[in-house]
Amino acid sequence: MISSLIAASVLLAAGPPDHLFEDLQNAPSPEAAEPIAEDIWASWLEGDSAVIEVIMKRAMEAQGAGALDTALEFYDQAILIAPDYAEAYNRRATVFLAQDKLDEALLDLNEALRLEPRHFGAWMGMGIILEELGAEEEAIRAFEKVLEYHPQSRTARDAIARLRKETLGRGI
Repeated sequence: MISSLIAASVLLAAGPPDHLFEDLQNAPSPEAAEPIAEDIWASWLEGDSAVIEVIMKRAMEAQGAGALDTALEFYDQAILIAPDYAEAYNRRATVFLAQDKLDEALLDLNEALRLEPRHFGAWMGMGIILEELGAEEEAIRAFEKVLEYHPQSRTARDAIARLRKETLGRGI
């Protein structure tokens, strides 16, 4: 009985509706894109499970307060309960990144992207890590994926421009 209640409580929303990504594609400026991107982020956080929403809220609060180990414990719980919940992997990756655990962060970002290939936040994290690892060309490709889904991302555009400038003239 209890296991069926838990199973029923962890059904997650399907993620952002396609029309939000279409709206983001058609946004004429970064300012116009921002509220659309925020709606997508909010949708990634939403779930049909009150349990997951509480766990994620506590994880983000802990992370915001700098209690990274506590945040990791909450994200681990969310993933254990809902292994197909991309945002838990993405958020846990940000903690790993803050702890300089790049291998773990990359694994989580890959999982988040497997579950939600349009996750421009996970693509951004991937680009940041690849750049930090010195894989500039791969980082550029990750930032280009950000722009594929969020064409008005100034951060991704700036990163690509910076990386192209840094790699210009380097030998193969």
